[in-house]
Amino acid sequence: MLRFYSSLLAVLVCAASVQAQTPAQRYPLIPYPTSLSPATGQFTITAKTPVVSVDKRFSNEAGQLRTLIEAGLGQKLPMTGTGPRIVLQHDPSVTAAEGYALTITPQLVTLKAAQPVGMFRAVQTIRQLLPVGIEKPGKAVASLTLPAVTIQDQPTYDWRGMHLDVSRHFFSLDYLRAYIDRMALYKFNKFHLHLTDDQGWRLEIKAYPKLTSEGAFRTYNNQDSVVLKRALTNPDFDLPKKFLRQQNGKTEYGGFYTQAQIRELIAYAAARHIEIIPEIDMPGHLSAAINAYPMLSCTGQSGWGKTFSVPICPCNEPTYTFMETVLSEVIALFPSQYVHIGADEVEKSTWAQTPACQELMKREGIKNVEELQSYFVHRIERFVQSKGKKLMVWDDALEGGLKPSTAVMYWRSWVKDAPQKAARNGNDVVMTPVSTLYFDSPPGSQSVENVYKLAVVPEDVTTQQTQQFLGAQANLWTEYIPTENRADYMTMPRMTALSEVVWTGKKDYPSFQQRLLSHLLRMEQMGIHYRLPDLTGFAEENVFVDKATLRIRKPLDSYILRYTTDGSQPQTTSPTLPDGLVIDKPQTVSVAAFTPSGVRGDVYTLRYQQQDYAKPVAVGTSKAGLQVSYFKKAFKSVKEMTDLKADSMFTAANLVVPPSVNAPSFGLQYRGFLTVPETGVYSFFYTCDDGGVLHIADRLVVDNDGNHFPIEKSGQVALSKGAHPFSADFIEGGGGFTLKLKYSLNGSAPQDIPDSWFTR
Repeated sequence: MLRFYSSLLAVLVCAASVQAQTPAQRYPLIPYPTSLSPATGQFTITAKTPVVSVDKRFSNEAGQLRTLIEAGLGQKLPMTGTGPRIVLQHDPSVTAAEGYALTITPQLVTLKAAQPVGMFRAVQTIRQLLPVGIEKPGKAVASLTLPAVTIQDQPTYDWRGMHLDVSRHFFSLDYLRAYIDRMALYKFNKFHLHLTDDQGWRLEIKAYPKLTSEGAFRTYNNQDSVVLKRALTNPDFDLPKKFLRQQNGKTEYGGFYTQAQIRELIAYAAARHIEIIPEIDMPGHLSAAINAYPMLSCTGQSGWGKTFSVPICPCNEPTYTFMETVLSEVIALFPSQYVHIGADEVEKSTWAQTPACQELMKREGIKNVEELQSYFVHRIERFVQSKGKKLMVWDDALEGGLKPSTAVMYWRSWVKDAPQKAARNGNDVVMTPVSTLYFDSPPGSQSVENVYKLAVVPEDVTTQQTQQFLGAQANLWTEYIPTENRADYMTMPRMTALSEVVWTGKKDYPSFQQRLLSHLLRMEQMGIHYRLPDLTGFAEENVFVDKATLRIRKPLDSYILRYTTDGSQPQTTSPTLPDGLVIDKPQTVSVAAFTPSGVRGDVYTLRYQQQDYAKPVAVGTSKAGLQVSYFKKAFKSVKEMTDLKADSMFTAANLVVPPSVNAPSFGLQYRGFLTVPETGVYSFFYTCDDGGVLHIADRLVVDNDGNHFPIEKSGQVALSKGAHPFSADFIEGGGGFTLKLKYSLNGSAPQDIPDSWFTR
């Protein structure tokens, strides 16, 4: 069972109401301000309420606020006035560039900042305090209200980023602008635009026109085949027809941005105080460029090595001429102080076999191909610095050595000391760990909470080194994300959790959960196809003895629950799920929540089977805890551990992984007995990264096998009071693990299993 918002159920109210009962609902701000002092009353905005800014430096922000309110009212606002009004003021005492002060009383709204960027952040706070209906203007309304409050606010971190990969799948400029709008609403300031990769080159380079005439389009590849198969049951995976073309009798897919279009996008982002950081991947991930210009590789052709694509050749001078020419156009186009070149996942086998590289390594005293990559990165960095820019790379590039001047994005969660290593080397660091902030990983019951718990500054760094951690960024790689709707689903609402982590610094997850309810309603009005909250109160694999009753509480009152029992997926025309659906025979029920506009949430397939209560077994003399077999190797499935001899054995009080289990990849088999205190139908929730399988009373309860990101799966088993055989298998393929097991009895809230229940 998925439980994304399980703890929200006790606090469900109409969060759209300005007069909500709790401060979190009266002031549903994400990210939450540094300081907020509640006040009584409210300010009413009518067509007679002026937005006043006497300081020209805030004319852009005043115009945006006026446009926002006028769209909500459906009427124009005056420029001046003496009654209740909204005033934007310059205040040099606000020391932080992005800081602001906001005071709302029944008679006056005052926004204060020292810089336009701070004033813009204040406008976004006003936007979130206004009713959600302003996001979808319709007929004129007589008034809008703002709750009275005093706010002092500024960000904790300077780098508050979102990333979008437009090379694997192409996205329209309209969607990029919408993406920027959402970033602005949640006070992000860095937009990392991944423009090139093996699958497509998306930026016009005038010196090398074939990069886009050929490199921006492709015939269907293996990733396209996967999404087209998924599109048979989910249209959000269908390739957009507007990006298909017929060329030489073949269907090609792709697109690119002209430099003029990118200039317009940069200006659009700048008006919202967002910096666009371009990424031109090198020396690897460049098949699209090598296909167009084969001389770039050491072999004169593209292709794939053991793991990654053939890179460009760092040993030939024409390579540097090409890349410097490309970067010159990129740097002239983007005002960002950073240029990202990737430098990750480089297949270096062709370098080791190339005479030119062997000669270069000998001449320069380069010991191995990792240092050869560093040679390439250092040369590119010197060029970038000559243009007044700062180089940024992924943390893979640390392996061969980096200069302290290079900024590093940490993504390899399994290389746990990489951020500390970079900080010790003097590099600035942006945290983007794959385990938490790769939003292309499937969202699940704990995704939002995991993002919210992110540590921007890791342990084991000095006080001085903490200053080198600029902030954090979430990445959306689009191998299997071909549409805007799917991108929405993968980013929202996880993006909102990250915004609070990097802005506010202090965390209050229960408060965040309450405030998020209002933002789901706002997203609905904005037309965002966000991932709906998880439905709760059931398992995926269910059992009943005589009969069972399915009851699901709606996360929001506006949602409609619909179901089917014929194997089809619920649609807007499917019947509404009753308050209690009686199950008295084995069957499969599919359930989904729908928003008022018809957006469907995840489909839950609930399988019901009839069981007798498993009889307890007699256990003689026993000891506390479980017997655990430890296998130090990589597995793709728990079945691969069968009949193998364990490397070692130990005991564990519960289903935990002790520090002594430190192999990069491993498997564990937990064996013993589970003694339950009363007879009933027990639900078990098994979260695994990578895979796991749970048996109780010699019955399969949860199958969560395979190599995957953290996923919670659930199942039920009917148990009599007493001891039952317990078997749990778990595998970790490398990159960081998650292992959790919770239970509930007869529909109670999930909770940890007491250690006292386990014996061996």
